Amino acid sequence: MAKILIAEDELDIRNLITFTLHSVGHEIIAATNGAEALEKAIEMAEQNDLPDLILMDVRMPRMTGYEACKGMKENPRLANIPVAFLSAKGQESEVKEGFEVGAIDYIIKPFAIDQLIKKVTQILQQVGA
Repeated sequence: MAKILIAEDELDIRNLITFTLHSVGHEIIAATNGAEALEKAIEMAEQNDLPDLILMDVRMPRMTGYEACKGMKENPRLANIPVAFLSAKGQESEVKEGFEVGAIDYIIKPFAIDQLIKKVTQILQQVGA
């Protein structure tokens, strides 16, 4: 299955996403904020062990998901990794900003577990992972 980097500052949500996606066979790497996600992605690139997908919350301490995504898209080694945002903020302007910084999708919280699995599967199929 796929290797997925998750950036989520809320421990319960991060654990739920990790457990859910791991239970269907995905390898999960977790980060607690955008800066840590960017650091982990760079480390993974240096080891030639890139994630197949990055799922990021939008509002996090140290660095937002938007800022982290922008940093990833500016890095040639990370630019092609698909990023999907997870956010409770579903306003059109928020979603638009997510796509403008390079996201492939925007998943609105709260979501049902089966919906998350289905959405992640669709994204991975879309990018050929």
